Parts: sequence; C-alpha cells; structure tokens
Amino acid sequence: MTAAVQDHGQRRARAATALACMGIVFGDIGTSPLYALQVAINSATPAGSGPAPQAIIGIVSLIFWSLIVVISIKYAILIMRADNHGEGGILALLALVSPQRAKQSRARALMVMVGLFGATLLYGDGAITPAMSVLSAIEGLKVYAPQTEHVVVPLTVAILVVLFFVQKKGTGWIGGIFGPIMLVWFAVIGLLGISGIMEGPAILAALSPWPAIDYLWHAGPLAFTVIGSAFLAVTGGEALYADMGHFGPFPIRVAWFGVALPSLTLNYFGQGGLLLVNPSAIENPFYHLAPAWSHYGLIALATAATVIASQAIITGAYSLTQQAIQLGFLPRMNIIHTAGHERGQIYIPLVNWTLAAATLTAVLGFRSSDALAGAYGIAVSLLMVITTVLAAFVALHWKHNLLIVLVVNGGLFLLELLYFASASTKLLDGGWFPLTISLVIAFLMMTWRRGQEILDKARLAVRQTVADFNADIKANPPFRIPGTAVVLGRLTKGIPLALSHNLKLNHVLHERVLLVAIEVAETPRVPDEERAVIRKISDDISRVELRYGFMENPDVPDGLRTALAREQIDKCELSKITYYTGHETIIAGGLTDGMARWRERLFALMHHNAQRPGAYFSIPAEQVMEIGVEFKI
Repeated sequence: MTAAVQDHGQRRARAATALACMGIVFGDIGTSPLYALQVAINSATPAGSGPAPQAIIGIVSLIFWSLIVVISIKYAILIMRADNHGEGGILALLALVSPQRAKQSRARALMVMVGLFGATLLYGDGAITPAMSVLSAIEGLKVYAPQTEHVVVPLTVAILVVLFFVQKKGTGWIGGIFGPIMLVWFAVIGLLGISGIMEGPAILAALSPWPAIDYLWHAGPLAFTVIGSAFLAVTGGEALYADMGHFGPFPIRVAWFGVALPSLTLNYFGQGGLLLVNPSAIENPFYHLAPAWSHYGLIALATAATVIASQAIITGAYSLTQQAIQLGFLPRMNIIHTAGHERGQIYIPLVNWTLAAATLTAVLGFRSSDALAGAYGIAVSLLMVITTVLAAFVALHWKHNLLIVLVVNGGLFLLELLYFASASTKLLDGGWFPLTISLVIAFLMMTWRRGQEILDKARLAVRQTVADFNADIKANPPFRIPGTAVVLGRLTKGIPLALSHNLKLNHVLHERVLLVAIEVAETPRVPDEERAVIRKISDDISRVELRYGFMENPDVPDGLRTALAREQIDKCELSKITYYTGHETIIAGGLTDGMARWRERLFALMHHNAQRPGAYFSIPAEQVMEIGVEFKI
C-alpha cells in the first residue's frame, strides 16, 4: 500500500512538473503557429497569386518533419543526454567541452570563442522573440477589424514596456499560472487544427516526408528561401535543452510528446487544410481557423501566450548572464534576488533594460511580424549548428563510438547548416540585427576574459610570496589587533595586495587572517561538504578556497560558515569580521601584448563599472574595507 501511494505521489509530482514546464520551455515554439506557416507559404507564393496546393502540402510536410527531426530526435532524444550534472544550455555544454583547468591551445581557444558566440546568439534571439511573438498576436486585430491596424504597433509597445517594467517586482507569481495558460493554449490550437483538417482532409498527405522532398526538388532556387522560412516553426526548440536543469529531462519529454507536438501538428495541418479550400486565408491562416464568436477571445489568449514566451526569453537572458559572470566571461553585475534565494528568481537591471531597448527598437523599426521574419531565425539556426558541434565533442570525450557520432551529429550538422544558409539569405532584410547584437556581446565577453588574464598576470607579478610575507612579519612584527580579517582575492597564489598594502601602510594585522579566493567549478552546483578547502600558511593565517558552481550565487559569509566551523569560530563572530577587498584602478598603457590599447581602455571601462566585490559576494557593507590598488596594463 505504501509503495502504491508513493508511486501515485511520484506520478502526480511528474505531472505537475510537466505542466509547469509547459510555459517556460514551450512558450516560444508553442506560439510559432501564429506566423510560421503564413511566412513560409508567402515566401513560396508569387505576388498577386494564391498559394498552390502542392506548395501548401509540401511546406506543411516540411514543417512537420522539421519538428520531428530537429526538436523530437535532436533535442528531446539526443542532445538532452549531454547534460552537465543535470544542467543544459550552451554554457553548460561549453564547460564540458573546454573546462577552465584544461591545457590551453589554439584549438581550445577557438572552441571557447565559438561556444561564447553561440551563447550570445541567445541575446540576439531574445531581442527578436518578444517583438515577433507579441506583434503576431496583436495583428489578429487587423483580420477582424482592419480599421484598427494603426493601433497594432503602439499596443505592442505598451504591452512590452509593462512586461519589462514588472520584472523588478519578480515573476514568481506569474510563473505559477504559466503552465495552465499554455495548456489551455495548446488545447485550443489543437482543436482549431482539427476543424481545419476536417475542411481539407487532403492535407493529411503531409504526414509523409515525400511531399516536402518533391516540392523542394521542383521549386528550384525558391526552395532555399522556403526552407529558411519554414525554420521559424522550430525556433524555441533550444529551450528544451537550456531549461533541462529546472525541470529534468523526463517531464520535458512528456510535455513535448504528450501535449506540445500533437497540438502543434494538428494546428499546422489545420492551417494547411484551410488554405487548400480557401487560399485567400493566407492573409492570416491561424486566426481564420477560429469561428467568428471566438475572435477577440483568441486574440487575448494568443497575447497571453506570447507574453509568456517573452517572459521565458527574458528569464533565460538573466540565467545566461549569471552563468557568464560566474564563468568569467562578463564583469560582475547587480543581481537582485526577487524571491529570497529561490532558484531562478533573479533580476538583472542592466540586462533587462538593454533587452527592452533592443526589443522596442525591433518593434518600432520593423513594425510588422512579416518584416521581422527576415530578422528571425538566423541567430537560432546558427546556435543549433554550434550546439550540434559542441555536443559531438562531448560525445567523443565521453568515448561514444566515433562512427555513430559522425553519422548522427554529422547528419544533423548538415541539415542545420542548410537551415542557416537559407536563413542567411535574409541577412540584409533584418538578419543583421540579432547577429550584430550577438557579435557585440561576444566581443565584450572575449575582451573581458582576455583582460582578466592580463590583469591576473599583473597581480601575480607584484604579489608577495607566502614565504616572503612570513619572513617580513617575523623580521618586523606588526601590531596585532583582536578579531578576524577576511581578505578577498581572485588568485590562490601569493598574498593579496589588499593585505600587503594595508600592512605596509598601517603596520597592523588582525590576530587571525583568512585569505579567501572564490573558485567557480565547471559543474552547476557544488555540494556543501565540498564548499570550502582550508590550508594553513602560518600559525594565524589560513587560505580558504570557496567553491561554487556556475549556477550558484557566491555568498561569501554563508560559505565561510563552513570554513569557520572547522576553525572553531562561533557564528556570532561572523558579524564582527572585517572584510578587505581591493579597489582596483586599471590604466590602459599598452604595456602588455595581446590587446590593442583601445581594447585595453574598453576593458578598463568595464572593470570600472563592475559591481563592487563586497556587494556581489553578499558581504554586509558595514563590514567591508576597500584598499586602493592601481595597475597599468
């Protein structure tokens, strides 16, 4: 009886998780029927004529088999196996392929650059997805009331401004209703699809891949454009992998194969069936599926679904930025926890408003979902290509059969390269927009990473060795003051400049000193028992290494509780500790090779605007003392 109850409880928990992931994971791909088929068929239809039946059936078949191959086989079955201790996403994959401790080489440096660029493509996609999704939903007004066309863009802007504004208040309360709303959305689009299939049952021929192959073979050069447009149906598929750590692979697969895939298939086939009997519905086949009495209710539901898809993208940008900071690709930023320290509930003001500016620029610049279609898809298709390449290296690292890896990943690589090449034909029609965003952020990431490497060498060059420091103390004993000092430093070698400068200028030293360095592991999380490593370097000075995963928030006082317990310092003394940090000023002087002076100035600017170590590491402000240090690079 107990086993049966436990089994029932586990099934209910899995069902609840599958429902919860419905909105976060499938918000983007779930709203693609609003525009994907319309854009694809329009790209295949000469101006002034209606869509041909062969084109309709062929393109629906192409979309259906893209969902099967790219989403179902690649992501749901294969790529989700390449997890980093349960976490997915491009940076988690990059940490597996190129760990920080690995020996540096040109090949590894190239791999890091490719992986970083892949990560930044999500920012480019994040600027386009909210604009494209919300615009396509609001454009339903034009179908039912053409005189309202002039309000589409202002209404879209208003919705997006409110969405970005409420981020600072936290979105946990919204997240609770994401799943149920998206479940209703999938049920509605599935039912609408059934009605369209009943009108034009000949569309069921698209269940075979042959109509897609036959159409593309006879379409000539036009086929290349159609492939890129049809790819819009699978944008958002990378969320299956990126959000795997939040929900686990099983609930995501259940939600995809049990709800999302059947509903999307029914709706695309329904739109195709409708177009077979009513080609004029190409104006907006999604909304023409709905009966007259449901028009405005469907617009409201579509708007809610696209807002959910946009929220998932925004939350993903926060998570990606947090990982990038932890892995050393971006400077420290102000990260606000909107629900205590609950996982995923964070708000990054700089990211939020930068993304808002890019999204609103896309809406005001392109002004319609048809125009935005040119900018949509190119970033995601390139990200999929990069993910496939990195996953192949992970598979080989894990000793999978070389032939199988070459066949499977090679086949997916060629297919996705075709999608990317096709989407690239829209480069001048808007594809440049997300790529420009991605390239700028990738350049900033590489500048920050390279600058930190140069700065670390400069730090080591002027740091005292432990032996020299101990010898100086013995030769010239300083005045000892009671209490504990914690000295923060990036490196685990030598003596931090904040300590040696303070001793040199003030000639005092606390009776107990802890040299604390933060190390970020290539795993998402580090168990509490492995959090702190303590090594004594003298009778009253110890080095403490606090280890955090790239998905964790580095809280130094909390981490020190583990370390201090071993030193038998009771909890009440934590509030009396003095934390020393270096307030570093970087002067670009062109003294080192590896970066041009203008790029050194950029690094110095980024370093100057990085969040203070004390605030980032959750140290109470009244316990922090900053020591000024100047570096010329």
